[in-house]
Amino acid sequence: MNYQGRNNMADDKFQSLKDKLNEAGKWPRVYFFKFIIKADNKKLAQVEALFGTEAEVKIKQSHKGNYLSISAKELMLDAESIIERYRKAEKIEGLLSL
Repeated sequence: MNYQGRNNMADDKFQSLKDKLNEAGKWPRVYFFKFIIKADNKKLAQVEALFGTEAEVKIKQSHKGNYLSISAKELMLDAESIIERYRKAEKIEGLLSL
């Protein structure tokens, strides 16, 4: 698959999410983000930097300590702001969005 094909798939995924978010209710509202990364302080700092100071961020280490689960609740103004957050998160190597 070429690079352009991957971009189109990502755009379709984000458009689908945006449509679902807009159908789900009024804005602004609290949104729940969840990410998994390998236990690495640099990656953790990158994920934490995605959120404002008003966000409620919780970090949980896996049983063996190899992975971190990062959950965050934040008041979001619209669906586009959520999509933008996921686009920034995609740039963090090895990050898994749930």
